[in-house]
Formats: sequence, structure tokens, C-alpha cells
Amino acid sequence: MAAIITEKFRLNNAKQFVEDITQSSSVAYSFIGRGHAWTDDSTPPTPVDSPNDEFDAYRNMVALKKISTSDISHAIVRRDWTSGTTYDEYRHNYASGNTANSGATTLWDSLFYVVTDDYNVYKCLNNDGNTASTVKPDHTTLATPTESDGYQWKFMYSISASDVIKFVTNDFIPVKTLGAQLAVAGGVDTGSQDGRLGDAATDDGSAQWDVENGAVDGALQRVRVKSAGSGYTASTTTTNITIRGDGSSGVATVVTNGSGGVSSVSITTAGSGYTTAFIANEDIPGFDNADQAADGTNSSANIEFIIQPKGGHGADAIEELGGNYVILNSRLEYSEGSGDFPTDNDFRQIGVVVNPTDQGGNTLCSATTRTAYKKMTFQASGFSAPTVDTIIRNASTEVVGTAVGIVVSVDSTNRVISYLPYPNESGNFVAFANSNTIYSSTSTNHGTLASSSAITAEEVQRHSGDIIYLENRQAVSRASDQIEDIKLIVEM
Repeated sequence: MAAIITEKFRLNNAKQFVEDITQSSSVAYSFIGRGHAWTDDSTPPTPVDSPNDEFDAYRNMVALKKISTSDISHAIVRRDWTSGTTYDEYRHNYASGNTANSGATTLWDSLFYVVTDDYNVYKCLNNDGNTASTVKPDHTTLATPTESDGYQWKFMYSISASDVIKFVTNDFIPVKTLGAQLAVAGGVDTGSQDGRLGDAATDDGSAQWDVENGAVDGALQRVRVKSAGSGYTASTTTTNITIRGDGSSGVATVVTNGSGGVSSVSITTAGSGYTTAFIANEDIPGFDNADQAADGTNSSANIEFIIQPKGGHGADAIEELGGNYVILNSRLEYSEGSGDFPTDNDFRQIGVVVNPTDQGGNTLCSATTRTAYKKMTFQASGFSAPTVDTIIRNASTEVVGTAVGIVVSVDSTNRVISYLPYPNESGNFVAFANSNTIYSSTSTNHGTLASSSAITAEEVQRHSGDIIYLENRQAVSRASDQIEDIKLIVEM
């Protein structure tokens, strides 16, 4: 059975993913974890999609930050415009037998769009017969002017300064659709944040809004003469030729050369509604279909109309450019959340968890930050702070019932140690208790816990929700005056 998973399937998954995260009934948090070293700290292990690695990530989880609607965006592969590069032109029919100049067999693998250093995104409609681009496009208008190098670029959208900071990486750029056409058509607002916001969309004054609103579904903009054919009346220019197909109002001009072949075709009226378009031989002067059938002295010209995507060029940038990637941005600013994110330790694991709940109940987390570590408070007398990543226990000698933890952060001023539960030598997880004396693995006495309320539970219910993204990496050091800008890329 011959079958494929289409790009639309991937796009739909990306949209559903964005919608699920941004709707009010669901929450998503980024998290950091794993302050202690890997077995080989220079080569972090590749995460395994297994319950074991998921459980381990929960056990190593340190702190979480909520992902807001403004922290998520569809994304496409970054392709910088570079002078001297030959780009592929947009075509609707790339295939194994009709490859792009780059060799790509699908539109999505072809080099048909670029982003400039001005952070404007363009679609290539004409590459001047597969020649190199030498003139950077810089227009932001509806028109598609022919540059001096012969290229025609369709302006799609500009990336705002704030989105550059949040979502642009070395490999990806954000993409969005404003929903201008649906707004005008009175579409239904689903609140999905996928760029197709229907009648909730409003004119934001951007050039992209004008591009979306100005797009015409099925308008004909580009035509190529792939072979000239023969048997037409030589050296003629024929105007007002109806472009046939399933659209309407398209009109072309056909020019023949001195040998009776078609030398050029130009679209004089773009029409609308075309998903297939052609010029009939009998509409070009001189061609005799009967003669062609009888002796083959005539041959049909191969005239190819390039069909626009649904809605027209620029109507829906997410769909047109293949926005089946999603970027999640999480910005960790200093200690974040009044100290929820420790700055005296590093981290080696980042991820995304969907629908975690608050500690002790079934209520979805809603606070901006949540802790996943416990805290212990010491009595004033005899306190000596351990270092981060130290193994601590409530006995100088470890036995089956010994409580063990690993230090995440130390607040010496308030005599508070943040820690994660850790298995003892018997593999058991045992809780610390009020008035415990705390030792490090070197049998150093670090003091005695308060006699009451010494242990503070984590704010998030451990193992709640679903981890949908997990990344192991080398240590990322934190500091009290430092900001980490984390960008997570999810491919559908």
C-alpha cells in the first residue's frame, strides 16, 4: 500500500500542540534539574523515551516556570539570504520526477524562502532561470518587483524585535499568521493561538496584515514555458487568451518565435480560484490538432502555470512555509520567584511538563514558578553549611532506615538547605524529620534541624503531569546576576 503522512498532518499536530498548551484548561511548565554531575559530565547521556527516564527526571527536577501564551510560537527552519546563492522558486508540484534546482523533491525541503538581516521573510516566486541571487530583497509591500538580478520575492512578514529576542535561534525563526482573511470573512474564533484567530483578529497596522488581506485565492502569478513546441504561427503576439481550468477570469498573452514555437507567456489578468490552469493549443494561432495527429509535424508547447497555495501567497504564513516546528521560550531571570530557582548551583537537565499539580492535591499549578525540592531548617546552634551537590543523611553511619538527600541550594543566613530526596544504600527513600542531626557523607555534623516545622515540602506534586520534552546537557552554571534564555524546539 502506497501512503504518506502529509505536511498538513504535521502542521495540524503543531497547531494542536500550541492550542493545548495555551488554552485555559491546560498548563505547561519548563523545568530545570540535575545539579549533580553525570557519570561522564562531558558527555551527557541521550534521554530514552521510557518510564524509567521519566521517573528519573521527576526525581531530579528542581524548579519549574510557567509557559505563557507569549512564550510559544510556530517556527520554521532558518534560511538566511546570502548573496551568490541560487534559491529555489516556489512551485506547487515538486516531486521525484520534478525536482527543485537544489535537488529537493518536495516544496518543504526546497530553498524557497529566506530571512534577511532585517528580519524580513520572503518567498521566492522567480529565480530567473536558476541563477544566483545577488540583490537582497527589502520591500515590505504587496507588490513583487523584479530585482535587478531577475529574482521576484514575495514579502511574507517581519519578525518583531521582541520575537527576535524570544524565538530566533541559529537554526530556527518564528512564524505566525494574523488571521486577516478569516477576520474579514467572519471566521470563528477558536482562541487557539495558532495564528488563525478568525473574527477575533484585528488589524495591527503591520505590513503582514496587508499581505494577508491582499492575498487572492487561486490567482495566477507565475507561468513558465518548459518547451516551445512547434507548428504555431511564427512571430506573433496573441493577447486576450483565456486561461482555462477550474478558476475564472484568467487571461494571458502568448508570443511565438520565428520558428513557430512559443517563446513566452505572460499573465495579463490573474483571475482567481485556480487549482489547475492551462492554455489550449487551439487558442494559439496556427496550431492544427488534426495535423499533429496525422503526421506529427506539430508538437504542443509545455506551458506550466504555478498554482498558489490555498488563500494565495501570503494568506497563511504558518501553512505556506511549513511551520510544523514549535519554539518554547523560558527566560530564567536571576533567582526567579523569590528564590525558587537557585543561583548557587548548576543544572544539566531541561524539559517541559504539561499539567503538573500543586503539592497535596489535584489542582493544576497556576503560579508563575514552582519548586520541586524540599527544604530543611536548622537550629541556630551548631549549624555549618554543606556545599551544593553534597549527599546528606540523618545518621553518621548509613543503615536501612537512614534518610538521604542531595543538596540543591544553601541559604546560610537563614540556615535553610534545599534538597532532593535520594536513595540510601539499600535503595530506600526515607523522609527526614524534625530534630534530626544532619551529616554529610564524610560524617561531618552540619547541625540539628528545628524541633518543629523543620521540613518544607516541594510546591509541585512530584510525578504529576506529563513530561513531553526532555534534554540532557552539560552543566549550565547559574549566578545571582545572570539570566538564562532557554529556547526549546519541538518538531512535529
